[in-house]
Amino acid sequence: MIPEAQGRRWALEPGDEVLPGRTAIRRLGTGERFETYLAWDERRLALVVVKLVRPHLAADGHSLRRLAAEAGLLERLRHPVIVRGLEADLEGPRPHVVLEHLEGPRLSRLVRRHGRLEPEQLVPLGAQLAAALHYMAAEGVAHLDVKPANVIMAAPARLIDLSIAREVTDLPGVTARLGTVAYMSPEQLEPGERGPLTTATDVWGMGATLYHAAAGRPAFEAPRRRDGPFAQLAGPPEPLPSSVPTRVASLVMACMEPLPADRPTPAAVAAELEEQAASMRRRPVLGRFRVRGR
Repeated sequence: MIPEAQGRRWALEPGDEVLPGRTAIRRLGTGERFETYLAWDERRLALVVVKLVRPHLAADGHSLRRLAAEAGLLERLRHPVIVRGLEADLEGPRPHVVLEHLEGPRLSRLVRRHGRLEPEQLVPLGAQLAAALHYMAAEGVAHLDVKPANVIMAAPARLIDLSIAREVTDLPGVTARLGTVAYMSPEQLEPGERGPLTTATDVWGMGATLYHAAAGRPAFEAPRRRDGPFAQLAGPPEPLPSSVPTRVASLVMACMEPLPADRPTPAAVAAELEEQAASMRRRPVLGRFRVRGR
C-alpha cells in the first residue's frame, strides 16, 4: 500500500511503495516543487530514480507543466552524457518521471570530500560536459543550471536535472532569475539588462563548474541576500591553481567571459580539451615520476 502524504512532503520511508512496483530505498533530495527517491523497480529488477511532484502541488498547473516539459526533453534528448528518462506519468495521483540510476557521486560531493580534481580527471570531464552542451544547443535546448551538484561522476559523467531547461526559442521571454546563484551568468542574474539568455549561458555554467572542480571551491560565492550583490558582476574570479595546465585554465576562464559572444562554443571547448587529453595520454609514464639510479 502506498503511504499517504504528510503535509507538504510524501511520508515515504525505506521499504514503502513509491509507485506501484517501485519500493523506496532512500530520499535523494527535496526541492521547491519536487522530491526524488532512489527506488527498486520490480519490473526492471534494477535501481531507478523517481522524481515526484510534492503532494501540495500535485494539482498545481505550473508544476505539472514544468514536469511535462522535463519529461518531454528527457524523451527527446539522447546523449551519453545526459541522464536518461525511462517513463513518466503526469496524470496519476503522484505525477512523476522515472530516471535511470547512475552509479557515482555528484561532482559537488566528490570535491567536498576529496578536494580538487587532478588535470587527468578535469580535462576529460570538461570534454564530456562540452559535448553534451554542444548536442543540447544543436537540439535547440538550454539547460540553465549547469553546476557541480548536477554532474554525476559516472563513466562517462552525466548531466542531470532538466527541471528549468528551456527551448532556445523561449529564452527571449525569460524575465526571472533561473538557476543557482553561484553558477549563474551575468545575463541570468540581470535578465533583460545584459541581453537575452542563449546557449552561451550554459557555457558560463560549465566554466564555473570546471573552475570549482579545478580549484576545490566555487569561482563566486553566493550572496547573503537574494538580491545581491553578485560577485560575478564585479569582475573575474581569482586565478586557478598553478597545477592546472595553462591552456586549460585559460579556457575555463574564457567560458566565464561577461559577454556571451566572447565565450567559446561548446564544440570549441570540447575540441581543445580532447587535444589536451590526447597530449596527456601520449606523455611518457616515467616522466611523471622521479626515478632514482642504482
